[in-house]
Amino acid sequence: MIAASLLLASNIFAQQALQWGAAPAVSPEINADGTVTFRYQNPKAIKVQVTGDFLPPKDVTFNMNGQEMHMQAPGTADLKEKNGIWEYTTDFKVPSEMYNYTFIVDGTNTIDPLNVWVNRDVASLTSVLLVGGGTADNYFIKDVPHGTVSKVWYDSKTAGFDRRLTVYTPAGYETSKTKYPVLYVLHGIGGDEDAWVTQGRAAQILDNLIAQGKAKPMIVVFTNGNISQEAAPLENSTGYNVPTMALPKTMEGTFETAFPEIVNFIDGRYRTIAKKASRAICGLSMGGCHSLYISLNYPDMFNYVGLFSAAIGVSDSSVSPIYQDLDKKLEVLFSKKPALYYIAIGNTDFLYQAKTDYRARLDKAGYPYEYWETDGGHIWRNWRKYLNAYVQKLF
Repeated sequence: MIAASLLLASNIFAQQALQWGAAPAVSPEINADGTVTFRYQNPKAIKVQVTGDFLPPKDVTFNMNGQEMHMQAPGTADLKEKNGIWEYTTDFKVPSEMYNYTFIVDGTNTIDPLNVWVNRDVASLTSVLLVGGGTADNYFIKDVPHGTVSKVWYDSKTAGFDRRLTVYTPAGYETSKTKYPVLYVLHGIGGDEDAWVTQGRAAQILDNLIAQGKAKPMIVVFTNGNISQEAAPLENSTGYNVPTMALPKTMEGTFETAFPEIVNFIDGRYRTIAKKASRAICGLSMGGCHSLYISLNYPDMFNYVGLFSAAIGVSDSSVSPIYQDLDKKLEVLFSKKPALYYIAIGNTDFLYQAKTDYRARLDKAGYPYEYWETDGGHIWRNWRKYLNAYVQKLF
């Protein structure tokens, strides 16, 4: 009887949330002409702005390791108030893409309370705008066979505790006896094993490309590159910790050293084609740095290497032999003729010069690689594009 009363009360509360007052405003609203309208309900607010990567970016300067760096940050636009509802409509057609945005209400950032789609990137929560009809079409869930996304724990002898992976298995994996190639996908600093699946829309990209016949069915492993962590925030035993980029053992060689543990675990648990020709690795930013040095230190492990806005030149070679003897390791790697060495970066990325210097090193030695330069900076909008292109070149 008590349970029934609680259920009734819960249902009444839910109905009240829907029925009290006038119909809620819609935000974001994609209009017929391709513009987008954002709305925020707050008659007491004094100033409301929207900031997001759908707007023209602004330049910002910051310091990294004592060096002044320049990058682009999301732009802002003012909302105008009428009858307690603040509103802004873009004066341009918003291109097809997945965007992140927030409102700035009297100086305080807040997600859009009218939009239930929220992503977390490190410690930042942002509302999501997904515009179809082009680049973002593979980011949508479509009527195609779907793979399975699992959260899997493995014993890390190096870390001294169990650590979590996110693993994608393609449609049909559970009902077949087929063995599959494996792609390992690594996140950026402050990220975790959830980042590529939420911010990167990786499962949707894989489902759609495989269904279109543009990518081979494959197992994809999304690692947690922070070797001092068990798993993503609130998914581990440490409790209620605020995510941060200032983690111990970051780009100092331990994660790269321990990476064979992950490969051995995956080969032991899943039906993989356990050989170099059927393994690929890629990563963004810090994950690009990890991918670079994992491939260099284990040249017989991966036949495909992808560096997306890779954080090249930020690791101190004195802290670990993993980062030493770069030219010698490059010589060994390329002597084994990898099937693909893929480099991609935005032309306003703050790591652009470091990537240019690295390419010059490869060019001088005559090492073959594929290069893609896009517009924009150090942003998920680019990394999703790179993954979408990279997986079509594998196996």
